[in-house]
Order: sequence, then structure tokens, then C-alpha cells
Amino acid sequence: MRFYLSTLAGHRRGVLVLLGWSLLEGVPAFFGGRLVGTAVDRGFAAGNPLAGVLWLLAFAALAVAGALGQRQVFARLGSVVEPMRDALVARVVRGVLNDPTHRRTPDASAVAMITRHVEVVRDATAGVLVQARALLVTTVAALVGLATTAAALIWLVVLPIVAALVLFGLMLPSLAQRQRDAVIADERTAEASGAVLSGLRDVAACHASSEAYRDIATQVDLQARAAVTVAWANSLRATVIALGGFAPVALLVAFAPPLVASGQLTTGAVLAAVVYLTTSVNPALHGLARTTSTVVMRLMVALKRLQEAAPRTDVQAGTESPATSEFVLRDVTFGWSPDAEPVLRGLSLDLRPGDHLAVVGPSGIGKSTMAGLLTGLMPPDHGHVLFGGAPVHRVTPAIRHHAIALIPQETYLFTGTVRENLALLAPWATDDELVEAAKKVGAERLLDRIGGLDGTLGHGGEGLSAGEAQLLALARVYVTSAGVVVLDEATSHLDPAAEARVERAFAERQGVLVVIAHRLSSALRANRVLVMDGGRPLLGTHEHLLRTSALYGRLMLAWDPTHRVETPLPKR
Repeated sequence: MRFYLSTLAGHRRGVLVLLGWSLLEGVPAFFGGRLVGTAVDRGFAAGNPLAGVLWLLAFAALAVAGALGQRQVFARLGSVVEPMRDALVARVVRGVLNDPTHRRTPDASAVAMITRHVEVVRDATAGVLVQARALLVTTVAALVGLATTAAALIWLVVLPIVAALVLFGLMLPSLAQRQRDAVIADERTAEASGAVLSGLRDVAACHASSEAYRDIATQVDLQARAAVTVAWANSLRATVIALGGFAPVALLVAFAPPLVASGQLTTGAVLAAVVYLTTSVNPALHGLARTTSTVVMRLMVALKRLQEAAPRTDVQAGTESPATSEFVLRDVTFGWSPDAEPVLRGLSLDLRPGDHLAVVGPSGIGKSTMAGLLTGLMPPDHGHVLFGGAPVHRVTPAIRHHAIALIPQETYLFTGTVRENLALLAPWATDDELVEAAKKVGAERLLDRIGGLDGTLGHGGEGLSAGEAQLLALARVYVTSAGVVVLDEATSHLDPAAEARVERAFAERQGVLVVIAHRLSSALRANRVLVMDGGRPLLGTHEHLLRTSALYGRLMLAWDPTHRVETPLPKR
């Protein structure tokens, strides 16, 4: 809420302009009943129809002026609402990117926050600035006009309206809770659907379509029940407000004739009161209640939900500096939730410049989690991941980003020249250094084919194969000053010979090289191999692990059956 209000305060001038035009919009509500009553008393009832028509024309002119004020409000609304929406989207995105849990799968709940909650805040803010503002101005103007025109009737109008508003206010907490339940139900439906869609291949492979359907159907049913509950609450709210709007008219019909007969009120004053009630107060009362219970309520609930669900953006950036380029992992354990089985358990490992480590294991066992821990994208649950003596996630981001490079399987290339793409992480690099980096990773022929450094690339490397795009991404990191390079299946689209050349090139840089292995041939080239199988990881050389790890032996047999003869599979 503080962020929301501060964002609106940053556009204080625009808000004040809207309020200024609101005063013009409220002029017809203040003078409307008085002008109609005067047209009757001094015109039509006094035998002067021309004067009555002129008073009505004056009322029409004020109505045109009010419409002009409303038009200006709509014309200037975007200058306040759109920047506020952009600020909220940026805040949510920054929060997701800084989320210490670092989800590798699409975050459906974050998408729901942007597409639903932020849009609710945007629309509700527009509603408050247009509807609630106008209705409040109209109600106040009409009540003041009624009090000055027919003071004897003011209590007949005010008391039932106040009673209805009090009852409505007592209902607001219940309405807010039901609205919040509906919002959370929407989120959970999006999250369940997103989980099934992102894991569709696993669902098909496990023949779990009925379970997936049941999970989504359960959330949809809960969402439907929450929507029905909100509808019932809104119907009760509408009934209370309807009674509050109808009661003043009924009291006016009952008490006005005696007052006119006694001379306390004129016929025009009674007509003015009717005009105020039917054209201003009653519609404004209904609209104000409707806006409060829908627009304002949705705004408050959405802001509260963004505060609860959006990852924090006030995480303190690291301030420590590493003394060396060494990694020390001690008894590291990590799980994706407190109740989940850890994907890493009790890992201890030292990595020094010149080390070449291959990480192998079945798919989904946590190899990429290892990459996330090394790069500081997430802290361990237990144990320590130290980079140069400092916890890696607490190292100053600028230092960490230059010292540690992660190359994922997914390649990112942008529209621009080859030079701009290769120099993205090393803007100081010369053309000769960029060309040399391309040669080292085996991209020199590709460089020649696309026109050298001045060649242009389309969005996402359009026109390049997946392997060619990976070569350019590898060259981009090779030219940097990163002393630690983590290849997270970054060569998955290269043939074995090209993959071997890339790994040798990075190993020759004499920094720390960690290869999340796509092919087990990577293990043969590494100094050491880390085997992950869901328990305590095993660390050793290729020959040592063949003698001690049945899992590693099975993986090697599946990759190269000749190992059956050279190294018989040991019993574990």
C-alpha cells in the first residue's frame, strides 16, 4: 500500500487536475434541484412559462459543463493510471527475479499476479479516480443542495441513507474476506493448470492424465464456489443499499404534502427534493456502494495479495568480496521446500583454479540445482557455499557477475550485430579478442558464414540452428574475465567432437570449470566427477567411481557398452 500510494503521489499534479475537473462535474448535482424548483415556483406555477423554460435551460447549460468536466477526467486518466501499473509490473518482475527459491519452471503464480492482480489494481484505480470520485462529489453536492433548498426534508433523507451506509460498512469485512478467497482460488487454479501444462510430457509418460484432471477440476470447483459466495454477498449488499435509496423517497411522499399544506415548503422545493433524490442522491448512493464493494474492495484485496504473494524486493544485496577464486562447499543440503526430499544432501567439495569437474546423474536429480548454488542464485538450506572465503550469495553482485559465468541450455541471442552479441558481457573486448574467442570454441566458420562481427542476427538467433546459437553463447562467455564457468548442458545441441573442443577450450583457461554433463564423455575429460543419485553425492575420478559406484557403472554401460569388458560392473 505504501508503494502504491507513493507511486500515485509521484503523479500528484495529475491527481490534483482530476480533482479540479471533478468540482466542475459536481456543479449540476449541486444546482440541479434548486434550478428545477425555481423553474416551478417562479415560472410555471407563477404563470410565467418563459421564465420556467429559462431556468431549465440554465440547468441544461450546467449539465453540459458537468459533462465537459467528466470528459476531461477521462482524457487525463491515463497519465496517472498507466505509470502506476508499469511500476507495479516492474516491482513484481524484480521480485520474481530476486526470489531466492529460483524456480527454473514457469512461475504461473507470478504470471497470475501480473495478469490478474496488477490489472485489478490498474482497473480499480481508474474506477476510484472516475467512479468513486465522481459519485462522492455528486452525493455531497446533492445533499448540500437539498439542505439549502428544502431544509425541512433533510432529516427524512439523511437518516435512512446513514443507516444503510452503516449496515453496508458492517458488511465490508465479510465482503473483503470473500473477495480475497476468490482471488486466492483464482491463483491456485492458475498454479495447478500451469504445473500440469509445464509437465505435460511427464503426465503422458506416467499415464497420469486422470490425476492431473482431478487436480485442476478440484481447484476449478473451489474457484466456482468462491465466485458464488461473492455473488451472494454482493446481492445482500445490493439489497441493503436499495432499501437505503428507496426509504427517503417513501418518507418524502408521506411527509411532504402536510408541509406544503402548512406553507413550510413550496411545491417547487418538494420537486427539487425529488430531483435531488432521483437524479443525484439515489443513483450516487447505489453507485458509491457498488464501487466501494467491487472496485475499492478488489483494489484493497489485490494490493494485499501482492504484498503477501509477491517475492520480496527489499532483499539486501551482497557486500562481501572474495579473497580468491576458490570454491569450498561444506555439508551442503538443499531442498525446494521444508517438506520436500532434499535434492542435495551433505555435499562437501573443494574447487580451485585449474579444476575441471563433471556433474553426472539421472535427469531431474538436481544437477542444475548444483549450478544454482555455485552461482549464488540461491543459498543452501544447510551448510556453506563459500567463494573466496565468502558465502557466494553474499558476494557483491557486480563482483560475482564478473567472476562467475553460468551458460544454460537455453540460448539467448538478441537482434543486433554479432559483435554486439559477443561483447554483451565484455564491452571492453576488442574485435581481435572476439574473433579469437569464436575460434577457440569452434565458431570461426559460423562467423565467416554470417558476415563476421558486422553480420546481423535476428531475434533469438533467427536463422541459426540450436547448435550454432550455443556456439555464439559459449564464445560470448569465453571472452569474459570469468574465472569460474558453469556449463549447464550448454553443449547439448553440439555433436560430440564440437562438445569436446568447447570443454577443452574452457579447461585451458585455467579457471574453475564445472560441466553439467549432457554426454558421459564429459566425465572422461574431467579431472573429477560428481555423481548425483538422490542421496549423498559421490566424488572421485572416473576410474575410482567405476570401482565404487554401481550407478556410475550403469550410466557408463548405457552410454558405452564396451565398459562391460574393460571394467566389470562392481557390486555396491
